[in-house]
Amino acid sequence: MVRKVRSPLPPRVTEALARFGAGLKHLRARRRMPMAYAADLASISRSTLYKVERGDPGVGLGVYATVLQGYGMLERLEGLVDARWDRAGLRMEESRLPRRIRLR
Repeated sequence: MVRKVRSPLPPRVTEALARFGAGLKHLRARRRMPMAYAADLASISRSTLYKVERGDPGVGLGVYATVLQGYGMLERLEGLVDARWDRAGLRMEESRLPRRIRLR
């Protein structure tokens, strides 16, 4: 049996997930929320919440979203893909605008 080896994530991705998880952990701590209570809010186990707070890349995005929802911050995730933050896309869109507009 041939076993596929999963390529490691780019270091920046790993670091970003670790910072995101640490941010969620600090958010929970600021709210003085026990881990068991926070896990219950997200309908996940404490061990899964532990993985989330460590930025484990094996945890699904849905779990991260559920944790954010439990903290009342799901709109922050939704805002990530807002067009206002897509600088490259906005530049491309702007470059396709006509230079002059003629009246008919």
